[in-house]
Amino acid sequence: MSDGQVCEVVITAADPEWLAGFTRRLVEDRLAACGQQVATIRSIYRWEGAVHDDVEARVALHTRAELVPEIVARADAEHAYDVPCVLALPIVAGNPAYLEWILTETRPRGPLG
Repeated sequence: MSDGQVCEVVITAADPEWLAGFTRRLVEDRLAACGQQVATIRSIYRWEGAVHDDVEARVALHTRAELVPEIVARADAEHAYDVPCVLALPIVAGNPAYLEWILTETRPRGPLG
């Protein structure tokens, strides 16, 4: 059981290469243990009064729930979108060894984080 320690963070972007680089930086900085990217998704959404139908990329990051605010701040600072999609989804259970690996490969939130 995870009991809220870990979560999956979903981020989308128009440029799959930018998203891969962003994911790599988050993993290098130990904000995520890994990111599993889908290079092509179809997003249909309403933005500024119009309905859009666009191709995007999507990544699912596995991380500590306490690191989500830092990931959101990084996305807000670095993402090309005015309002980037960053959603944290709870992981309620899983392979205990995998959940422990996520905790081992990410850093605890620091006093400034």
